[in-house]
Amino acid sequence: MRSFLSAVSAVLIVLVAVLTPLSALAVWADREIGDTDGYVAAMAPLASDPAVRNTVAVRITDEVMQKIDVGPFQEGVRNLLYEAVISFSGTDSYKNAWNTVNRAAHTAVEQALTSDTGNSVNMDLAPVIEEVKQQLSAEGLPFADQIPVERTRITILESDKLGVAREIFDGLRIAGVWLPVTTLLVAAAAVLLAVRRGRPRRALIARALIGLGIALAVGGVLLRIAVTLGRGLALDDLPPDLDRAAAGAVYDALTATLRTTAWWVLGAGLVLAAGAWPAGRPGGARERPEPASPPPRHEVTAEDRPFPR
Repeated sequence: MRSFLSAVSAVLIVLVAVLTPLSALAVWADREIGDTDGYVAAMAPLASDPAVRNTVAVRITDEVMQKIDVGPFQEGVRNLLYEAVISFSGTDSYKNAWNTVNRAAHTAVEQALTSDTGNSVNMDLAPVIEEVKQQLSAEGLPFADQIPVERTRITILESDKLGVAREIFDGLRIAGVWLPVTTLLVAAAAVLLAVRRGRPRRALIARALIGLGIALAVGGVLLRIAVTLGRGLALDDLPPDLDRAAAGAVYDALTATLRTTAWWVLGAGLVLAAGAWPAGRPGGARERPEPASPPPRHEVTAEDRPFPR
């Protein structure tokens, strides 16, 4: 029975290593990708990313220059407009417009990950164009009033493999916070089953905690590997007309919390294992086993006394 409980405890510890990265992904899918405010907060740092700023400026410039005609000054106006957008992208007004764009884009992200229609996610840059037009008009540029504020899309995700992503995302969102709770219960059960009566409990608990710490560390490593592999798969499947650097910046922004979580889980696991090692290592400190109960005392009766000679 004792060996059976030990085997079950070991299996549960291995299960913790598997459930840990899945728990982090479930919380990420529910609280960041599946939540508008979380998504906007994750995408906000991209307003200062050089690759993203350049992609936005090029897309806006190309779209606007298709709608205006200034004759021989076309190329000069193109360069001026591009520089104006790049300059505007360093202001607080641009950051506010960027958040507005991403708040609207979150609906498209959810639809792409929860429905069977479409293989791409687009952002509408019209709010950014409106701000650029106002800035150029304030500077007195003659062609500023000709800039059309129309729906201008920029693709941030496009893949023929979104079907697999939808299934994974849907499963993670259903699991939600229940998966981390289950992981904690499994970890607690693994420690409790490791304790056996009549054995040095302190050493057994310490050894279970060492195993649990190693499992957490392995889970952190698995999570980090999953994020890295996911990046490669996402970027390798991009169409040739999409900016790879900008797409990589988007992926990194959306998975920043996962990378941070991976390092925290790895560190916590190593600290737990190291802290329990002195008491759980072979030959380490052990608690004395519970003393056996003394045998019942036998009272000497008259029949037990020897007859006098």
